[in-house]
Amino acid sequence: MSAKVYEAINEQVNNELAASHSYLAMSGVCEELNFPGAAHWFRVQSEEERGHALRLFDFIHARNHGVTLRAIPYEGARGATLLDVFRASLAQEERVSAQIDALYDVAMQQKEFAAVVELQWFVTEQVEEEKSARDIIARLEMAGTDTRALLEIDRELGARAGGGGSTGEAS
Repeated sequence: MSAKVYEAINEQVNNELAASHSYLAMSGVCEELNFPGAAHWFRVQSEEERGHALRLFDFIHARNHGVTLRAIPYEGARGATLLDVFRASLAQEERVSAQIDALYDVAMQQKEFAAVVELQWFVTEQVEEEKSARDIIARLEMAGTDTRALLEIDRELGARAGGGGSTGEAS
């Protein structure tokens, strides 16, 4: 694997871990806003992002390289409403999509075909991630300030599979 592709993938491992950290912070904000279902949804999302980092971590090791982890910057997660938090999550997913696209471009330019194949999964995953956030935002915008509608959305978010053992799970 070329040094340029290795460095770019290593950087993406760290980007995915930062996204995981950010989603965990968003989970906390949802707890503070009294939306335990959304808090669960974001905790599962945090675990999913960690899984993405581990997938790249394993790929680097499979190519006989080591991974260099860096400190995770914390920008803080705040939101006055559940809609604010989901808008922040969409913005984050759009940033990750741009990172993946740039990484894919580097792998293509360097003719690192094993990396291109691995990264194809991430390109597809980002389409799904952005769509999921947009769908939830659309529902929250329709709900407006209707408490019943917001509580129903929160209940549905809490039903998201995954996140075994996490607090704030809806039953």
